[in-house]
Amino acid sequence: MVPPDPVSARVAVARLLFVPALALGASLGGCATRGDVERLEDAVLLSRAEASRADSARDAQVRELLALTQRTGDSVASIRAQIAQIKGDLSGELYAIAQQLVQVQELTGQSQQRLTELRTQLEARGEQIAVTSPVPAVPGSGAAGTPPATAADSTTSGPSADQIYQASLQQLGRGSVRTARTGFRELLRRYPDSPRAVDALFYVGESFAAESSDSARRYYQQVVDKYATSPRAATALYKLGLQAEQRRDAAAARGYYTRVVQAYPNSDEAALARDRLRSLGR
Repeated sequence: MVPPDPVSARVAVARLLFVPALALGASLGGCATRGDVERLEDAVLLSRAEASRADSARDAQVRELLALTQRTGDSVASIRAQIAQIKGDLSGELYAIAQQLVQVQELTGQSQQRLTELRTQLEARGEQIAVTSPVPAVPGSGAAGTPPATAADSTTSGPSADQIYQASLQQLGRGSVRTARTGFRELLRRYPDSPRAVDALFYVGESFAAESSDSARRYYQQVVDKYATSPRAATALYKLGLQAEQRRDAAAARGYYTRVVQAYPNSDEAALARDRLRSLGR
């Protein structure tokens, strides 16, 4: 609601005061005394003072409303500015985080690529060591901590069968399966008649066990066929039985386990094979 104009209010008050006074003067026929005039002037002054106070109060209220409106507007503007600042800060932080994630992904990819390269180089180096690097000999032995070389070993220059076997076995223990496999195959190529040949043949099969069961089975079968009197043959037969079980071929598994028990009754594998036969319901 718009407050009335102070000037208009004062004019209205004056009209209200002077119109009755004029009417009173007319009715008395000009017989008003000085006291009546003074009282009339006092009433006019009092009315003016009250009107002035009312105007001042209304002005104060208007100024207070205007100030409150201004403060509210300033607060709204400040809040909007703060919200805009927060949005800007969040956007900047999210962008920085996204950049950091990209950098981490790039570094991770580079690290994986570098590790793959290093592993490949190490395996290649291991193959060279297994094939070409002799192990220092000690007096009275063919290699450090190994039995003397056999006659078959001495006929070929370079590392002995025992040296190649020990180096390849170490690589297998370290998890370098391909390097170990290469060493065992090199032993078989250079020293096919060495006592270590049966061990090398068995471990070639072991190196394939986690990669290709078919390849492992072929090498286990060669151990059984070529070295039937070796303790490795009992182990190879038992491994063949386990593979047959994994293929869900119970008949083949029972056949392998039965051969272990019959051909190698005193071996550790025979005891294991008997347990498997009972489990399969012989």
